[in-house]
Amino acid sequence: MVEEILPPVVVAVEAFDDPPGVPLFPEEEAVIRQAVEKRRREFTTARHCARTALARLGLPPAPIVPGQRGAPRWPAGVVGSMTHCAGYRAAALGHARELVTVGLDAEPHAELPRDVLPAVSLPGERRRLGELTAARPEIHWDRLLFSAKESVYKAWFPLTGRWLGFAEADVVFEPGTASFTARLLVDGPAVGGVRRGEFRGRYLVRDGLLVTAIAVLPG
Repeated sequence: MVEEILPPVVVAVEAFDDPPGVPLFPEEEAVIRQAVEKRRREFTTARHCARTALARLGLPPAPIVPGQRGAPRWPAGVVGSMTHCAGYRAAALGHARELVTVGLDAEPHAELPRDVLPAVSLPGERRRLGELTAARPEIHWDRLLFSAKESVYKAWFPLTGRWLGFAEADVVFEPGTASFTARLLVDGPAVGGVRRGEFRGRYLVRDGLLVTAIAVLPG
């Protein structure tokens, strides 16, 4: 599913359940030693997806542990992103020579809790969501906005090492192309010597899930 919204240089692997008996590296076991079963399953299957992607890239398995602000620490020369929600886990990886950054997020296709939207959106975004909902009521645009901003952050952080708040990117959806543009409201990262002021991504809504992805290529 997710590979439909990512460029060919990105290897995407997804799972809709948790296969039994998936081994973890000792470093990973140490991270989730005290975790509840739900967290353990999410963590383990996401890493199973990531190691499957590593193999498809021609690379050996490696531990993937959280680093700064919880971002995954990938093997040298690898760029990647992981996500999980109820009934879905996925990883998207590429060689650093072919991929600058990638951000991936999945969410259940359901309305956001009422008090969450004001905390994660700008007034202009809420106005546009109202227009989108009137035109396409079958899509929960509020949850899609939340997911898009999560993907923006996951693409942003490896390039900057800095936090990006929900109010620091203005997301505009383009339903005709199932895509979105996130205009950064703070100084963006330099990519290839050029300051980046926005990220462009794509989205997919299917089978009770929605997925958003951003992939930045060199050049």
